[in-house]
Amino acid sequence: MNKQLETSRLLLESVTAEEYQQQFIHDSEEVIQSRWNLSLDRIQKEKVRAQKGYETANKSLLLFLIRSKTSSNYIGWCGFHTWYLDHQRAEIGYGLYDDAYKQQGIMTEALAAVLHFGFTSLQLQRVEAFIGRDNIASQRLVQKMGFREEGCLRAHYFTQNQYEDSLVFGLLASEFMENK
Repeated sequence: MNKQLETSRLLLESVTAEEYQQQFIHDSEEVIQSRWNLSLDRIQKEKVRAQKGYETANKSLLLFLIRSKTSSNYIGWCGFHTWYLDHQRAEIGYGLYDDAYKQQGIMTEALAAVLHFGFTSLQLQRVEAFIGRDNIASQRLVQKMGFREEGCLRAHYFTQNQYEDSLVFGLLASEFMENK
């Protein structure tokens, strides 16, 4: 499914579960670092996960690497990292590699394109976001896209040696289309 999305400032290159897995199995750490901006420790963890497989009969992922049109550099990623095929539902994730790219509307631009693709081409009915309580910028981003806060999952993620609550946000296809 090689798909490229384009916005006014960005090129978004699709990476399927199979392609993602192959990259972490076959590509060098330097190549992976240039695409995904991961620490060496995280690269090793992803390599182990790749060997086990990312895709199952009912679950997959579809990510988009974000490139700046002006520099051609990879500056982040955005996509569906937990996509439940049977239920037409996916979890969205995203990140920019450098603080220099933040506060410029880049992720708003990328997320709008990825959500549009998800709801129209992938026929998703629901997209979810799980966001830490302290991540105000991410909460504002999804709310700007029309997501509604639906609740809190207590001790949902283990990060930096502690459990973190996740606020649950959801966006339905019908809501996205009426706000487009």
